Amino acid sequence: MENKVVRSCLLVLVGLVLLAGSFVLGFGTASVLPKNPIRQELGLETCPTAAPSTSEDPTQSQSATSYCLEYTSASTPEELQNLFDPFWESWKLLHENYVDQPLDDVILMRGAIQGMLAATGDKHTSYMDPEQFKQANTEMEGEYTGIGAWVNTGGDYVEIISPMKGSPAEAAGLQAQDLVIAIDGEDMTGIPGDLVLKRILGPAGETIVLTIRRGEETFDVPITRALIQIPVVDYEMREDGIGYVALYTFNELATEKLRAALKDLLAQKPKGIVFDLRGNGGGYLVTAVEVTSEFLKDGVVLYEEYGDGTREPYPVEKGGRATEIPLVVLIDEGSASASEITAGALQDYGRAKLVGVTSYGKGSVQNWIPLRTEAGGVRITIARWLTPNGNHIDGIGLTPDLVVEFTEEDLEAKRDPQLDAAVELLLDAQP
Repeated sequence: MENKVVRSCLLVLVGLVLLAGSFVLGFGTASVLPKNPIRQELGLETCPTAAPSTSEDPTQSQSATSYCLEYTSASTPEELQNLFDPFWESWKLLHENYVDQPLDDVILMRGAIQGMLAATGDKHTSYMDPEQFKQANTEMEGEYTGIGAWVNTGGDYVEIISPMKGSPAEAAGLQAQDLVIAIDGEDMTGIPGDLVLKRILGPAGETIVLTIRRGEETFDVPITRALIQIPVVDYEMREDGIGYVALYTFNELATEKLRAALKDLLAQKPKGIVFDLRGNGGGYLVTAVEVTSEFLKDGVVLYEEYGDGTREPYPVEKGGRATEIPLVVLIDEGSASASEITAGALQDYGRAKLVGVTSYGKGSVQNWIPLRTEAGGVRITIARWLTPNGNHIDGIGLTPDLVVEFTEEDLEAKRDPQLDAAVELLLDAQP
């Protein structure tokens, strides 16, 4: 069987997303005061009629999965006038004294927003210019042009979380934890991750050279961009009677395709199912709840914990298709955000054993909000999430019940010891 280990696609999400600064890598979801749109989509809250979009740009359209709020006046509140005096004084001095005129006010404005959000110290809270915001939303919808890898843009350098199956990134040999330190010979030190990402993305057919740092080694990797079709689900009934399902992303198609795969597999009466979340960088929180609910009868999928200490539960949705069949879940360092929500819930309830290596550790929730006066948007961390047992996993990850490494030698020999171990667990548990 073809190796299933490395996969996924280049996003700002997440995380992972979905993810990204978010996880890319990370969630394109969560809540904005005064209402939580994800809870509204799940039927846990009602949402007042949203104000109509003032832009013709499709990325500006309001929906339950983006946000639900009424904007107030854009003018500076009187109580903040003194606070912002230094900003406007600096703006005026820059325009009066800077050597190269005229200045681009749009670039200055965007730089100010970027700096303000970066000042929170949270790598997942950031500004996306119109092109970045459009690209981020397009990617979750199913395709984009790039190299085909989940990345994290929140560190000192853009980090590869995992390449996508069949992608240019996989063909070029990129691996999890590779750092992009230069592009076409230009040093990326000190360049914001979102801007580096913009350089990596681009027209299909063009070749770029990424300088990669892998541990102590540094080397150049030429990669030709392509139209990336984001895979969602891959499944098969194995000859040993075990069903195999790989979920590559938690986008808007994931629930429907997973349900179809489970329906087909369950009709063949498998002895058990291996649910492969390796290299899955995450996606929508709504989808994480729906996917997890396919394997649990009841309970809570996760809790959102806000800055004031309050917690909001996300209950299991009734009617799951695979709540009884023996189950093992595969995770690795590329499993992040929504993947960790699902794997964490299944582990906490004892519904499934986790096999592989420690997951990425993306335990915060971002909301992606389009700005009403331009086509860009902001990504803001609005909560942290906890597993049903109340565990924080941010920066820690999930620890497998059975740790099984996947080495370079395994990859070259087309072996998959993690999958083999999961299948063995299921077969050994047979009566």
